[in-house]
Amino acid sequence: MTELYPLALRLDGRPVLVVGGGAVASRRVPALLSAGADVTVVSPELTPTLHGLADAGRIRWERRLFTESDVDGTWLVQVAVDDPAAAQRVSEAAERQRIFCVRADDRTAATAWTPAVTRRGPVTVAVLGGGDPRRAVATRDAIAAFLSGWTGAAASATAATAPEGGHPGGRVALVGAGPGDPELVTVMGRRLLAEADVVVADRLAPGLLLDELRPDAELIDAAKNPYGPARTQEEINQLLVDRARQGKAVVRLKGGDPFVFGRGGEEVIACAEAGVPVTVVPGVTSAIAVPAGAGIPVTHRGVAHEFTVVSGHLAPDDPESLVNWPAVAQQAGTIVVLMGLRHLSAIAATLIAHGRPGVTPAAVIQEGTTASERRVTATLATIADAVAGAGLRAPAITVVGDVVTALRR
Repeated sequence: MTELYPLALRLDGRPVLVVGGGAVASRRVPALLSAGADVTVVSPELTPTLHGLADAGRIRWERRLFTESDVDGTWLVQVAVDDPAAAQRVSEAAERQRIFCVRADDRTAATAWTPAVTRRGPVTVAVLGGGDPRRAVATRDAIAAFLSGWTGAAASATAATAPEGGHPGGRVALVGAGPGDPELVTVMGRRLLAEADVVVADRLAPGLLLDELRPDAELIDAAKNPYGPARTQEEINQLLVDRARQGKAVVRLKGGDPFVFGRGGEEVIACAEAGVPVTVVPGVTSAIAVPAGAGIPVTHRGVAHEFTVVSGHLAPDDPESLVNWPAVAQQAGTIVVLMGLRHLSAIAATLIAHGRPGVTPAAVIQEGTTASERRVTATLATIADAVAGAGLRAPAITVVGDVVTALRR
């Protein structure tokens, strides 16, 4: 075959077509969005993660099979289906219009390839392995290690040992992916992702990390969309156990930290009961990192000497809520509410009713530490209306306290 001509594409604002809504599309779409592409996905069904992007208006979803006119006006086509005949129809339509086309099912039939990629700040390294994806990934990982100033030996983890009667070779790692910026995952977490045979990904895990997985790694979308498509926790637990019993290295990739409202404890218990070795890799929790990234310290000398993190996924008057809202309201320090956007009005009213002054500064930060970050600042009494007026959406974190205006950036 002839030599490839390497090229970087500027896709900002340009239409890109993705045909297929499964795991491959879940891996490719985040990188396209990060490049600013105007992404349309054509597929009868979507993974929960892609469904969430569609609901948030980040991608356009055409809920049907591909038609030839779908390629009209696009700059790039990504075919993410495993049906060779269907993929061929897409690539032929793109060929007729001289549009470059990437095919997940058959690299030799494509007019463009996606390289193995690693990103470190402003530096993006893309490696083409001459048709051998494993060679490309190995080279990419060596470069990534060099850029990080890290060697495999220096960052090697203490791998859990399979207990007697367990499953030698198979293991599970619960990896905290951090608050959203893919560079905030830990070195150990990134290494385990590079080694993974299977990745079971959370909705809040940074999508660009999925773009760096080995091409032969199995990606399982375990997103839990609020009030939308979702896998049950029992299904996720069973997936982890089943894949580990097959002798595979499994990474459960979770946004933030696995043990901060991440139900990581339930997954550890499920693995332990099944005799599967499990390692927990802590992550940078969004409860602290998202406010910090937005210029809000959760503690500050002379302002706040404590902070409380609570879950707001249940309304304050819900009988199943375990939060002592009256006690939270009466504390002098900072209050950080995760998953509370839907019940923000009720939460604010409850805090005020139990003693927190309505003039207390408050802020809501959407998709913190990412390029989509938005922030609204108001008072506790007005924050719910301000957020509604601004059209903020989940995921978002609420901060209540004088620290909101402490730095006045």
